Amino acid sequence: MAIEFDPTKLKQIRKRLDLTQSSFAKEAGVSQSLIAKIEAGRIDPTFSNAKKIAQATERLSHREERKAEELMTRDVISAKPAESVTDIVSLMSRRSISQIPVMDGNKVIGLVSESGLLEARLKKPLSDLKVRDVMSEAPPIVAPNTPVSAVMGLMRYFPAVLVTKDGAINGIITKSDLIKNALK
Repeated sequence: MAIEFDPTKLKQIRKRLDLTQSSFAKEAGVSQSLIAKIEAGRIDPTFSNAKKIAQATERLSHREERKAEELMTRDVISAKPAESVTDIVSLMSRRSISQIPVMDGNKVIGLVSESGLLEARLKKPLSDLKVRDVMSEAPPIVAPNTPVSAVMGLMRYFPAVLVTKDGAINGIITKSDLIKNALK
């Protein structure tokens, strides 16, 4: 594996990680004076030191990434398969939500979404349907410590992602949650 490290960018990277030279040096296993000299452009690091710095940068970048539990909405509203679609539409409207997981006991079996409701409406009046008639496949489920980048990857294919811990649903992440949190 090739290690990419541009010494001229070290200060910028370190500041983005919100670390002092001393704390970054400690994480990388090098001296603070080496970091200062590299940032000042006075020396080029040896390959072994460049490798240590690159690995520390990679490790720290992932550690700083936000996790699913930081973005999720904790109050998860769910539907039962036999519920009336008109009741669910009313609930979605009142609560300003765009999708609801469908639960059979403690098991997630599907998802009711705005797009699914619109498609169903083209075939039959919604008043004639139950949740089981309009639900799509169950959304993906992730752990609370899943990096946001992984959640964003799933959101390209699914309208929501559920967050579970110890088998219980702790939260839901929707595209609007990602957009809201992009500003933070």
